Amino acid sequence: MDPPPDPLPALARRLRALPPSLGPVRLVAVDGHAGSGKSTFCARLAAALGGAPVLHLDDLATHEELFGWVGRMAEGVLTPFARGEAARYRAYDWVARRFEEERELPAAPVVLVEGVGAGRRALRPHLACLLWMELAYERSWERGQLRDGPGLTEFWDGWKRAEFEHFTVDPTRPYAELLILQGEEGYEVLPGPRQLP
Repeated sequence: MDPPPDPLPALARRLRALPPSLGPVRLVAVDGHAGSGKSTFCARLAAALGGAPVLHLDDLATHEELFGWVGRMAEGVLTPFARGEAARYRAYDWVARRFEEERELPAAPVVLVEGVGAGRRALRPHLACLLWMELAYERSWERGQLRDGPGLTEFWDGWKRAEFEHFTVDPTRPYAELLILQGEEGYEVLPGPRQLP
């Protein structure tokens, strides 16, 4: 039996056809619990989009401000994109615990932003589309902890509390236009609570 067709080329066409949401940019958020597969999915979607830029929210968050990055994103990303200019921001080094080199993201037709909280209330007005990785937090956190190893157990204990509190106050999934389900042989794109027209 043949595997199901890859839905990402069709999703890429669908995203390109949306109206710009921030200057000339269609800003597309991929949210979900830590460990749900956002980074891997975004890499594949970016490739289907012909090399779309990807902003990883891990570059804006810090140990002290796991969800306190909205100001940095507004200044370095949202404001320049609104003017049709490239985004510029300093990326956080999680080992050195400080911001390092400046990075640049072009104001491309589609820009992906991935990370826990990518679809938060403060960002939704600037999004062309919000995607949610459809994997329960228990399974996501289990996958994330296996990925990161026992050396980050203490970090994960704090992270789980912070993520739970974040989504309790500012949930994302109810606002997602599309749900992304990862299966054995790829991805399935499902209608979300707020479906695209």
